[in-house]
Amino acid sequence: MTRELLINDPSTRLQAAAARLASPLTAIRRDLHAHPELAFEEYRTAGIVAAELARLGIPHRTGVGRTGVLGIIEGGMPGPTLALRADMDALPIHEETGLPFASTVAGKMHACGHDIHTVTLLGAAEILKELAPQLAGRIVLVFQPAEETLQGAAAMIADGAAEGVDMALGFHNHPDMPVGRFSFVRGPCLAASDLFDLEIQGRSGHAAHPYAAVDPIVAAAHFVTQAQTVVSREVKPLQPAVVTIGQSVGGTTYNIIPERVQLKGTVRTLHPEARDVAEAALRRLIQGIETGMRVNARLEYRRMVPPLVNDERVVNPAVAALIAQFGAEAVQEGEPSMGSEDFSAFAERVPAFQLGIGSSAPGRQDRLHNAHYQPDEGCIPAGVEALSRIALDLLAPRA
Repeated sequence: MTRELLINDPSTRLQAAAARLASPLTAIRRDLHAHPELAFEEYRTAGIVAAELARLGIPHRTGVGRTGVLGIIEGGMPGPTLALRADMDALPIHEETGLPFASTVAGKMHACGHDIHTVTLLGAAEILKELAPQLAGRIVLVFQPAEETLQGAAAMIADGAAEGVDMALGFHNHPDMPVGRFSFVRGPCLAASDLFDLEIQGRSGHAAHPYAAVDPIVAAAHFVTQAQTVVSREVKPLQPAVVTIGQSVGGTTYNIIPERVQLKGTVRTLHPEARDVAEAALRRLIQGIETGMRVNARLEYRRMVPPLVNDERVVNPAVAALIAQFGAEAVQEGEPSMGSEDFSAFAERVPAFQLGIGSSAPGRQDRLHNAHYQPDEGCIPAGVEALSRIALDLLAPRA
């Protein structure tokens, strides 16, 4: 793939290069899929990534953010530094696909496609290493652990993964789009994620004599109901927010009022103002329930990751590169999601963009985080081609 040929016909050359890599990358993906590893357990996965980078002659270091891998591709000319990030961890889900390469580990599965993300970045790394002499700048390859727990990006950044980085590109497969389609969102793309643990303590007693006890179940029920008013009555309607109680544990049998109830919940917001309003409102509601229902409450509220905000300085040239590579019909503007992604830790520091890559298999209606999830592996070469073209254009020499 000579420089002259690439300049004359970049679309065809990148497409051919990605197609050539499809088979070996699919083989690696299936191996990773059969051996899933949870957050901060990705030792085998990181070892495979490191071996591939070594094979390609790409300098790298392991153990970044505990189990992350960082690779460096130096361009032939000076310019900005672009970080390309892929996540590597699996989920605590028991796979039920019946595929010949299904998970061999009970209770663990790549149900979000991070195995696909890992090999997609490996493929882009191989192409970009070959193109390095014509890049004006450098590329940092970020193979990140622990995205599912929203802790891996911060861990890698603490170990220097964002040092010297001027812009960042992340990506995720989308089973709601066919292979060969790509999506983008301008501005807030994914929500901030906050978690809370609430323990409500009453006074246990006989169910036949509630007046002699203080019922934490009733108090918890009031909190669950009142928490829904945070979104409907306190956060501005044009600032999306979600408050969800995901777990409620209390009591042991029919005729005993328990001593305590534990609740776990999450708050998702796209705007900093809504995030502050929601937290303050929940704290105030808990204080009111303590007073009104004679219980004691202990709240642990944790802000996990900020909203992921796509920056026009990366979005615009990236979308232009995709259109040049695949045509305008293959690129669509999407909608923000209340899901969360710790790539936002990079986007909080430098201009960044999270790309959506279509992965739906024909005849299926798959969902992420599902025991039956089966993405179309054709999204691997499509993603390799997309990442390579975006990086090539972002680091093109300027006249």
